[in-house]
Amino acid sequence: MQLRIDFVSDVACPWCVVGLRSLLNALDETGVEAEIHLQPFELNPDMAPEGENTAEHVAKKYGSTPERSLAAREAIKSHGAALGFTFNYGSESRIWNTFDAHRLLHWAGLEGHGLALKQALFKLNFTDQRSTSDHAALIDAVREAGLDVARAQAILATDEFAAEVRHAEQFWRSNGINAVPSAIFNQRWLIQGGQPPEVFAQVIRDVVSGKAKEA
Repeated sequence: MQLRIDFVSDVACPWCVVGLRSLLNALDETGVEAEIHLQPFELNPDMAPEGENTAEHVAKKYGSTPERSLAAREAIKSHGAALGFTFNYGSESRIWNTFDAHRLLHWAGLEGHGLALKQALFKLNFTDQRSTSDHAALIDAVREAGLDVARAQAILATDEFAAEVRHAEQFWRSNGINAVPSAIFNQRWLIQGGQPPEVFAQVIRDVVSGKAKEA
């Protein structure tokens, strides 16, 4: 059976890093080939270009205490390290607007390099602590992913792919996706959250074997 996976996520979402890496590890473990479609989702679509301090944002949005926020970041760091990814959270870490990043990801997907750019953007944001709304930083991620820098610059200089990203975001929200990461297998089975590789591996095996229960 051909496996299609729609992975709905935001580059500002640390658990999306965990989820995507776990998913890719599960695909390697099971030996199943999948067609992965990266789908856009903005956790903070109204975020200003200058961004907001991460701890302050979390406290304001979720009512989290500094202690709980720190504990959550430490847990994320631990999960990331187990999957070979470094989260360099600090007191000055910020959350940024990600719309332009999603426009570039849409283009990269058309070029067949969506995953490479997604990984580069995760590194840009969480490891390098650079802004996903800064065009110079985005171009560095494009370069790291091996994509055409001049083409990316042309996209960023206009509103190219803005309508496509907005349409996709609305599609997923209208279909009940209000949290990320969300992985939809063959457009029928949904797994949410930064699950460990073994959870994804079991779902993959069940779907390709026909054992998955009806959604």
